[in-house]
Amino acid sequence: MKGRTIAFRLILAVSVCTTAILFAVLGFDYLHSRASLEREIDRNAHNLTRASVFHVETVLMSVQAATETLARALESAHFDSGEVRHLLRSSLEANPAIFGEAIAFAPALDDDGRERLEAPYFHRRDGHIEFVPVEQAYAYPDKDWFRRPRELRRPVWSEPYFDEGGGNVLMVTLSVPFFEQEDSGEQRFRGVVTADLALDWLTKLVSEIKVLDTGYAVLLSPSGTFITYPDADFILNESLFTLREDLGSGEQLSRLGQRLISGVEGSVNHTDLFGEPARLHFAPIEPAGWTLVLVLPEEEIYDDVRNLALTTLSIGVAGTLMMLLVVVLISRSITRPLGALVLATREIAAGHFDAPLPTCITDDEVGELTQAFGTMMRELSDHVRQLTLTTAVKERIESELKIAHDIQMSILPKMFPPLPDRDEIDLYALVEPAKEVGGDFYDFFQIDEEHFCLVIADVSGKGVPASLFMAVTKTLIKATAKSGRSSAEVMTRVNAELAQDNEQSMFVTVFCAILDLSSGEVIYTNAGHNPPFLIRADGAIELLVSGSSQLVLGVMEDVVYRTESLTLSKGERLFLYTDGVTEAMNPANQAFGEARVVQELERLRELNLRETTQAMVASVQDFAGSEPQSDDITIMLIEYQGLSD
Repeated sequence: MKGRTIAFRLILAVSVCTTAILFAVLGFDYLHSRASLEREIDRNAHNLTRASVFHVETVLMSVQAATETLARALESAHFDSGEVRHLLRSSLEANPAIFGEAIAFAPALDDDGRERLEAPYFHRRDGHIEFVPVEQAYAYPDKDWFRRPRELRRPVWSEPYFDEGGGNVLMVTLSVPFFEQEDSGEQRFRGVVTADLALDWLTKLVSEIKVLDTGYAVLLSPSGTFITYPDADFILNESLFTLREDLGSGEQLSRLGQRLISGVEGSVNHTDLFGEPARLHFAPIEPAGWTLVLVLPEEEIYDDVRNLALTTLSIGVAGTLMMLLVVVLISRSITRPLGALVLATREIAAGHFDAPLPTCITDDEVGELTQAFGTMMRELSDHVRQLTLTTAVKERIESELKIAHDIQMSILPKMFPPLPDRDEIDLYALVEPAKEVGGDFYDFFQIDEEHFCLVIADVSGKGVPASLFMAVTKTLIKATAKSGRSSAEVMTRVNAELAQDNEQSMFVTVFCAILDLSSGEVIYTNAGHNPPFLIRADGAIELLVSGSSQLVLGVMEDVVYRTESLTLSKGERLFLYTDGVTEAMNPANQAFGEARVVQELERLRELNLRETTQAMVASVQDFAGSEPQSDDITIMLIEYQGLSD
């Protein structure tokens, strides 16, 4: 028969000494007082939450009703531009809660076959209503506020945002689609009616909600982002989940965050989600999908109960002293065998996994602990052996990646100047991969006696897959670029090959140019790549922006690419690069950008090609500082020197 365990002896001794004194007086009084207080606080918090939610929902629903009414009016008839503006202004005048309204029509083609955008917008400014026409360059069909209601075919509330240009206040946008009934019975999408709602009134409302002395209310967006919070720095910058990470909380609190924004009403006890133990009461706000949360610090809730408990605790002091005496006596019977076990564990900690464990004759927790230590020693020894094998495999993989890097770099041309026996051009290029292997590459080669091909490209993704796709692309371009073919023909053929059986959906941006060595004419095609910079002989710098963008390679097989041209004069340069230059970020989350590229090119214009290229890479790295390199950096600089006299 198994003997009495240590836990049994401790529980028996403690129960005899403390149950009558502590549980009879302190336990009953504390629990009863706490339960009564919690019921009262829950009732008041629920009423306050519902009243606040009702106030907010009333405003939001009135805005949505007004916006849907305008959308239905547009579905009932066709209006000309003047009538549309009149409808917008009238709607905005009739709804003072709305900051601004717009009607964004679906893109249409004008008589010249070009896409025409129409999105009149009225908003309030300094007590007046102003009209703002849409700019043709503003491609709103790709914006979330236009695309999502078009795809979902229902009203959509945006995430709150800070509108720096429209009043420097928190904003939220409601987008309502409207349609036209076709003869076939289907509804054709015609556009979106938007309503901008300033949230300064909401911020004030929530901040004025008072719960006890130190409690407060917060408002959450559907994604958990703080719309209101006592610390203004958290608004739109932090969410439930980033706050949880800062607090080092676990998976349980992550699930709690998901529950708060799930769209149901409820309450949560004893959580430190907001940095201190608190009770939470929350309710959804329709139709925007927000959540109002009341935070009631438990320290304040239970302060009176705690004082009462301290008073009654004195009654149990005598019993506690008796309990301590008994625990000390029993602990001695535990610590003696455990002391021998401690000596053995020190040997194990020093790496002696074969150290002998003490013999335990008792059949209690100490005996079970000794057996568990024996099992741990065997498993730990196995783990060390497995870790040694894993380390060796990791070192082998790192060695193979280094070899792959060396191979990848070796396939890039490194003869500078590229035509040693000719003086028409000078060129220098380099690649700085973000990982051991990358997807950026450059290439240059002579097609025939009079034509020289220049290529710079950036494969989607990084690492080994990108490097393999890069090698395939480079090989295809060099094999396809033949005498008599334009850069557009080369890109069309290479794209057809890459897009075929492209199950991984990888793509590559490419700038391909063919230079006529005798005339300086450059025929080029830009397939979704960063536009290069043209550096004139007098030092002026121009960005070669194409007339219209062209698709990257590898996405669609039947794409036909176009060419553009320019003529280089003697002493003029072309600066080609990948987005690893312009999108390099510094610790302040700022991008290097095209403007800094221009500044650096102006500063370095007196240097030769090699010095200019290396100095540009150094400038990007100095700008990034301690921020790790996130993308490959590739630069190619070409100078046309013309025919020899």
